[in-house]
Amino acid sequence: MTPNAYTEDQLVEQPAIQLFAELGWETLSASDEVMGESGTLGRETKSEVVLGARLRNALTRLNPSLPPEAINAAVAELSRDRSAMLPTAANRELWQVMRDGVKVSVPDLVRGGQKDERVRVVDWDNPAANDFLLVSQMTIVGQLYTCRPDLIGFVNGMPWVVIELKKPGVPAKQAFDGNLTSYKHPQNGVPALFWSNALLIASNGSDSRVGSLTADWERFFEWKRIEREDEPRRVSLEVMLRGLCEPSRLLDLAENYTLFSEHKSGLTKIIGQNHQFIGVNNAIQAMLKAREEGHGRGGVFWQTQGSGKSFSMVFFAQKVLRKIRGNWTFVVVTDRVELDEQIAKTFAACGAVSDATSCHAQSGAQLRELLSGNNRYVFTLIHKFQTTEMLCDRRDVIVLTDEAHRSQYDTLALNMRAALPNAMFVAFTGTPLIAGEERTREVFGDYVSIYDFQQSVEDGATVPLFYENRTPELHLDNPDLNDDIYELIENADLSDVAEKKLERELGRQYHLITRDDRLDTVAQDIVKHFLGRGFQGKAMVVSIDKATALRMYDKVRKYWPKDDHTDMAVVVSPGQNEIEQMATLGIDIVPHRKRMNEEKLDEKFKDTSDPLRLVFVCAMWLTGFDAPSCSTIYLDKPMRNHSLMQTIARANRVYPGKHSGLIVDYANVFASLEKALAIYGQGGGGEMPVRDKKALADELRYAVNDANVFCLEHGVVLAEIENMSTANFAQAGAIQIAADSLMAPEAIKRDFLALEALVSSLYRAVKPDPVVVEFVQRCGCLAAIAQCIRTVTEPPDISHIMQGIQSLLDESIAAEPFTIQQRTANYGQIDLSKINFEALRKRFENKKPSNTDVERLKAAVRAQLERMVKLNPTRC
Repeated sequence: MTPNAYTEDQLVEQPAIQLFAELGWETLSASDEVMGESGTLGRETKSEVVLGARLRNALTRLNPSLPPEAINAAVAELSRDRSAMLPTAANRELWQVMRDGVKVSVPDLVRGGQKDERVRVVDWDNPAANDFLLVSQMTIVGQLYTCRPDLIGFVNGMPWVVIELKKPGVPAKQAFDGNLTSYKHPQNGVPALFWSNALLIASNGSDSRVGSLTADWERFFEWKRIEREDEPRRVSLEVMLRGLCEPSRLLDLAENYTLFSEHKSGLTKIIGQNHQFIGVNNAIQAMLKAREEGHGRGGVFWQTQGSGKSFSMVFFAQKVLRKIRGNWTFVVVTDRVELDEQIAKTFAACGAVSDATSCHAQSGAQLRELLSGNNRYVFTLIHKFQTTEMLCDRRDVIVLTDEAHRSQYDTLALNMRAALPNAMFVAFTGTPLIAGEERTREVFGDYVSIYDFQQSVEDGATVPLFYENRTPELHLDNPDLNDDIYELIENADLSDVAEKKLERELGRQYHLITRDDRLDTVAQDIVKHFLGRGFQGKAMVVSIDKATALRMYDKVRKYWPKDDHTDMAVVVSPGQNEIEQMATLGIDIVPHRKRMNEEKLDEKFKDTSDPLRLVFVCAMWLTGFDAPSCSTIYLDKPMRNHSLMQTIARANRVYPGKHSGLIVDYANVFASLEKALAIYGQGGGGEMPVRDKKALADELRYAVNDANVFCLEHGVVLAEIENMSTANFAQAGAIQIAADSLMAPEAIKRDFLALEALVSSLYRAVKPDPVVVEFVQRCGCLAAIAQCIRTVTEPPDISHIMQGIQSLLDESIAAEPFTIQQRTANYGQIDLSKINFEALRKRFENKKPSNTDVERLKAAVRAQLERMVKLNPTRC
């Protein structure tokens, strides 16, 4: 090979042209273009960016029944000058007419006069019916300068793809900075070239990136896989062109994976990333298969926090509406108000709904009303499903659940399934199914997409997260203390009230975390750390509760330099009597609440130009909140599993100049973080033992029958109690009489409670399978009687638990002076993306429980908590 062969043209451009030809594109060189109607491209002048002759031929071929004047009108509309519009607005307008067709008026030969018709611009379902042309070295004369892109891909004469290339060794970013950016400039470039653009590509052969018209370089992403999520990663121009520019894939991306999102900063164009494109297509295929098989388990869609899961939901819904025949309605269900508001805003910003408030179901009755209408989208909270009443039996309803874990397969999820018996259910989640939650797969089906933490960082969909332990020094004899206590609470299946009560009673640990001198130390360190960071992104301080968040705000303010004008705010959820409650602690929440009510703090925090750069939270904004410029999380709250992963993900969004996010840990959560990452880091989610759900339902049926027979033998007729009116406390009185009959002698009470416990256990195991609907009344009646017996004979008391936990705390924690250990060569930041996730998983899989006093205490506490389960009168 001669020295002249080692050029951009020979090493990159010519192989790319050959690949386009292999993919079915016609290829032409315009380096010596002959102008005129019969010339190389049919252009009259070099300022033309639309190939008029090819456009006209394509429209005529795609619309054989329309007269020439209709074709002429469509060509004029597609080619007209849009320089008075903002470039993104022009791009959206042309995308819409290319997708839906050009509306024209033609003579009505039957009725006379005129009628409206749509001129098809693209045959989206039959790629071979379209004209795909790749042109190299085409000269375009702009307002002031001349541009000559390396490659332009035309579809039916419209410029869709612009590719700039550099030779190996030259950074691909130079193709973006030096070429693509200048081509888009309103004076120096040729903005008309981008009015119909679908995607931009910059490459040096080995490093290749693709982005939208509005994307900065940080938002240009790699395309490493072609067909499957489990393909080996390959970063090359060949993979990108095969994955994006093969005609059927290019049409799919342009039609179904293109969004325009309205923001305060302006209109943004979003194109689906590699994992979204493959994942959503997989999810749709799984849904269609589930529909054919006659069940509603559409699958679990896991794409890690920060990688665009909300947009994936929009892509999924919009493609189903456009490509799958049916009068579809999507019910988007979340379990938190802030998540509900955030996802509705996302759909509205993308134009999927015109008014998100009008399609919010605030009650079951309103949900029924919205489903009976012609609403494409309905947004609601799972808490609105308070009964098993059927609201809609349509088969064209698809339920999209966001973060579908505990609540989604509990009682409310059962109600939701009963209310929508023929619906399809698809679970979208940003965190995997951690141990104990694999039941979600049983309810929603298997994984249809897995895009985990490590893949996301490797692909550049999120930035790496670094961890820094700055915990005020304590001596912990039992480093697993937090995890032990969390397990006690979670395994007990307590009501929310009982769980909060138990958490409040964990006095020693809480008081250690909230000690005034400790908070002072942490506040001083936050001030020093925040002001000393390299990338001056925004930050969150996460405290254990509302009161502590407010106190931390005051303390950080106290130590903040007077000459620094950084704005900061507290963001906490409102509560009843919070003014009085905070006042008893010496805290004035009123000015904070006024600011939260009067200002749009979420928009201020997302706005990079706004001085609000530091917020103090305890629960709000930790899920469903996207502020890309947030780069640091100051974590002063014991957390684990999903809550922990969702919290640290607030710092992993891609943002210009932001190379990583930082987790500053004051609560010593690293052990919990390792455990979560062992699952969260790599795909798989763990295999769930296969169980025959029908056999389990049969076991429930037998257990209910045995309990019914036992009650009849002792004079208790459950059916009569169930059918009684609640008026005048008749049913409550009957339940008490039944309890009196079954609580003595001891053998009868013991046998009844054992039978009821078996029924309750099987009932929970079968939920939310709709088969349990037939048992709801009977199980509820048995549980009510059992609760009465336990209330009388075994008053709920957590004193024994607290004595044990207090003793454990006393033995486990020895307080030292509160100091922050400074970084040394052996003590510093940990790059979470460099962790060996497989080794972590094996380590935790092989870890055997130690035979310690903690384990003995846990066994004793569980015995006490079995009775505490019945503190919740709504659990069956």
